[in-house]
Amino acid sequence: RERFSKPVRLVAGGATRQETVARALAEVPAATEIIVVHDAVRPFIQVDLIRRVVDHARQDGAVILGVPSVDTVKQVERQLVRGTIPRERVVLAQTPQAFRHDVIREAFARAAQDGFNGTDESSLVERLGHPVTVLMGSDRNIKITRPSDLPVARLYIAQEQSQEQEQSENKFKIEN
Repeated sequence: RERFSKPVRLVAGGATRQETVARALAEVPAATEIIVVHDAVRPFIQVDLIRRVVDHARQDGAVILGVPSVDTVKQVERQLVRGTIPRERVVLAQTPQAFRHDVIREAFARAAQDGFNGTDESSLVERLGHPVTVLMGSDRNIKITRPSDLPVARLYIAQEQSQEQEQSENKFKIEN
């Protein structure tokens, strides 16, 4: 398990994701270079993915993780299909998402001014016309939101516990 040596502050959540993140942003010191937003319902994030989004955010200003869609995506209006979006043009967005401080602050200020409520932070940045870089995410970085997600989460937990047990046993063998 990796530990990060950064200070942690708890902030009360808001009525929406956007309000919660806005409250958190209000607590971030102005000198902070990179802001990283991650969904707590994605507990299987890998440290290397966090490092990658942070590194790219320094250069690009706005970075998300995404995985290719394996499903066909339809655009729907009033229960009628209006079009099919080519799979190769779609990714399923994941967190963490990382942003340079100035970029995300401007995006949140503009959204508040316009009364816009986005589904994630990158949607606010997109409205500024600022490019958002997509890095390959991980199929293990699942979002646990429905009861059907729990068996997969349990499987991942069991796999992690098995790996930890195996590493512990190997360490014992090496030391003896």
